[in-house]
Amino acid sequence: MGMGSMMREVQELAEKFKDEEEEAYISPYAQLEKAQVLQEARIFHDPTAVRENPRKCCTVIAQLLHLQNTGQYMTSTEATEVFFGVTKLFMSDDASLRRMVYLFIKDVAETCDPDDVIIVTSCLTKDMTCDVDLYRGNALRVLVRIVDAAMLGAIERYVKQAVVDSSGQVASAALVSASHLFVSSPECAAVVRRWISEVQEATSSPNEMVQFHAMQLLYQIKSHDRLGISKLVSQFSTRNTLRSPLALCLLVRYTAKLLKDEYAEGRISGSIQDGSEVAKQGYQFLEASLRHKSELVVYEAARAICSLEGLEPQDLSPAISVLQLFLSSPKPATRYAAMKTLAAIANTHPRVVAKCNEDLEALIADSNRSIATLAITTLLKTGSENSIDRLLKQISSFLTEIADEFKITVVHSLQKLCLTYPAKHRVLVGFLSNFLREEGGFDFKKSIVNSIVSLIRTVPETTESSLLHLCEFIEDCEFTQLSTQILHLLGELGPKTTAPARYIRFIYNRVILENSAVRAAAVTALSKFAAQCPSLRASVMVLLKRSLMDEDDETRDRAALSVAILEDAMAKNPYVPPPEDAEAEDIPPDTPAADDTAAYILLESMPMSFEKLERSMKAYMNTPMSMSSADELTFEVLPIVEDTPEDIAAATSTDAVDPINGIMEPSKPKEIVDPAAAVYAIPELASLGRAFRSARPVPLTEAETEYVVSCIKHIFQNHVVLQFSVQNTVDDQRLENVTVLIDDSHSDIFTASGEIPCTSIKYGESQNCFTVLERNADVDLVPSQFTCELRFSVTPVDPATGEEEGEPYEDEYPMEDLEISPSDFMAKVTVPDFKKTWETIGNANEVLEKFALQFKKMEDALAAVIDFLGMQPCDGTGSVKPNAGGKPHMLHMSGVFVSGQQVLARAQIVMQGDSGSVVLKIAVRSDDANVSRMVADCIR
Repeated sequence: MGMGSMMREVQELAEKFKDEEEEAYISPYAQLEKAQVLQEARIFHDPTAVRENPRKCCTVIAQLLHLQNTGQYMTSTEATEVFFGVTKLFMSDDASLRRMVYLFIKDVAETCDPDDVIIVTSCLTKDMTCDVDLYRGNALRVLVRIVDAAMLGAIERYVKQAVVDSSGQVASAALVSASHLFVSSPECAAVVRRWISEVQEATSSPNEMVQFHAMQLLYQIKSHDRLGISKLVSQFSTRNTLRSPLALCLLVRYTAKLLKDEYAEGRISGSIQDGSEVAKQGYQFLEASLRHKSELVVYEAARAICSLEGLEPQDLSPAISVLQLFLSSPKPATRYAAMKTLAAIANTHPRVVAKCNEDLEALIADSNRSIATLAITTLLKTGSENSIDRLLKQISSFLTEIADEFKITVVHSLQKLCLTYPAKHRVLVGFLSNFLREEGGFDFKKSIVNSIVSLIRTVPETTESSLLHLCEFIEDCEFTQLSTQILHLLGELGPKTTAPARYIRFIYNRVILENSAVRAAAVTALSKFAAQCPSLRASVMVLLKRSLMDEDDETRDRAALSVAILEDAMAKNPYVPPPEDAEAEDIPPDTPAADDTAAYILLESMPMSFEKLERSMKAYMNTPMSMSSADELTFEVLPIVEDTPEDIAAATSTDAVDPINGIMEPSKPKEIVDPAAAVYAIPELASLGRAFRSARPVPLTEAETEYVVSCIKHIFQNHVVLQFSVQNTVDDQRLENVTVLIDDSHSDIFTASGEIPCTSIKYGESQNCFTVLERNADVDLVPSQFTCELRFSVTPVDPATGEEEGEPYEDEYPMEDLEISPSDFMAKVTVPDFKKTWETIGNANEVLEKFALQFKKMEDALAAVIDFLGMQPCDGTGSVKPNAGGKPHMLHMSGVFVSGQQVLARAQIVMQGDSGSVVLKIAVRSDDANVSRMVADCIR
């Protein structure tokens, strides 16, 4: 054979395979038409065809299911005809056809007319009582999908018998069906609760799956009975009757939940061995489960122990030892599960996990990259300062082999490691910056830049070295967003470094070489250098003037504005260089003058963010008569807007960082509704002006009572408007002329001066009534308690029609007391730079106090102080740092008082050993000494 003929054969063969690959898969149901399938479904009415050709019937049912699941639903007439046909298929003894019939009924029952579905009930009931286990189990599963509470009573006896049936298949089907019935409606749940003795008996079944389903249903039935759950856990954990690993896993989870509830209710403090009898027994069961022969049960028990809060290291040790053994398992799933649990527990107990470090280092080379990444991140949490260099060498080769999503996780762990060991910041920041120059996607590079920026904020020693690394990165950065972010950072921090001139070259290179967005950011950064450092103004002016002819409008406008501002500032405050032979201590600082216009315009930030400005403008426009006012609109005139609940949660949450996957992305801001809009809608209250703030709703009754009432306190300059939301939950009553009586006889500060009743509240409705309190501004604010009473007229009505059935009568309903505290008059408003604002206010009106508080945990004391003062935590001080080790916690807070004064507070919280007390030292500053004193006195 010649070479030419061989090549032709190879080419023909390749074309043949290519043609086969290009042939697309065509579904056999792709061209189905509903009319044709319904025509074919008439075969169901032919007894001979059903007996002789059950496969054809199966095919037709499959086609009907395809139509149903692709949105081609049958009409009522068509569905009725099909269901009548399906009932005739029960005459066939073919097992495959019978299973297809069950599947069809189960799938179509939820979308068809219930009257049509009832057609097949008798057939299913007959199958449920036959001798074939396959039919009995499947008929049970289908039947519970189509019966309601009324029909359930007719088949209840059969289902109860099936629960304790000797066939595991039937018993499991009955238990699963009962579980579905339990959640379908309250009426069905009440019927299922009567089967508790049968379900209890099923837990002793020799079939493992039956035990699992019985345990699940038993917990469902008792889920709202805490004592019942406690007995359930106690009974099965001591009897040792469960043989099913899945059932034991459920029992482990129920035990863990019971222990968590014990912690939440304060029955356990310190070691679990010192807790209640239930806690000790539950922990002993979890510890015993660590020695079970099933890996599934052992892992579930170890995970449950590790998830318990407040455990001492000695209580965790057994679980950690088991997880350490799992790290060497040949099964990747087992290794991953153990690794993930250890990674989570390393956040709170790194020293306990540290004994697994040798096994973790062996997993760095694991073929499963998820396991290897978790091993690396866990080692970074548990490693000592001396092991950092060795870990970085291992990571450097590892990072080049994994995908970006795993790299990002490692970067976040490196960031937390730098916060743990600040002395190693040069090594860690250098390591991170090296990977900025490696190949990688936007998300990976963004995570490194964000980590470096975060480290600059938290570890100021890293500032200069980090800025230089970022400067080198933007020399060859392909991502516009990262370049502009870094340029903004350089403009903010570069002028404050010891040698600001070194960064100008990097910034100006961006003006020459980059796209328009980066050029505009570079011009702004140069302007900030000139504004902050008068010695550099002449040099920077030369560079800025070169951008006056830029082809991009934005860049050109920024340059023109900066040049004009800087020229004016240089004319008013010309820079005089110091003599060449001047001593270092004689050289004045390179800072702008106090009245420097360039520093004010180019460096001072807005009083609020753009998002807050938008909210403030909307609140201003919603205020009565604001748009018709002739007053000039300034920042001082705009309403104070508080930080949103999301901002407050982020400032006080300890879950700002995902324990395994790193830093969470912030959620998108939600639309903020002005809570005072209901007040503005009432003409009688228009004279009160604009509301300063609105407090969160306070419940004044239980949620299960006849009348559910909550109160929102709207704070005005000299008034407090109480908005009471009243819900009527009595179906045979209509409430009329609803008001809330406030007893102000014991208060010297507030006087009830008016009421606005609610005219009518029907069953299920919630309506508002209002009470106005006038505040005596000459009396200092102190916490005030008010007795509240709901007063109304009751009109009896027919629950079905709503028509009146009797004469109205007066009634009243007592509620819980309402408290108005000074914190209600404080708006939660953060400041961009707490340290600078603190120094600006000064200590002329400062108040210093020291308190002893009775709290057992630092977190509880911190939350209480924030709640007492009603102010917004700043600088991330609203949560205790992990692994604080009992160190004093510094809390920074800011707010605006109702009279307009900005208030700042610094508090130090110190735990007093094991005595269960906390020492609080607090300093409060504002422009008014009375306000400072009032805020300090809020601690109680």
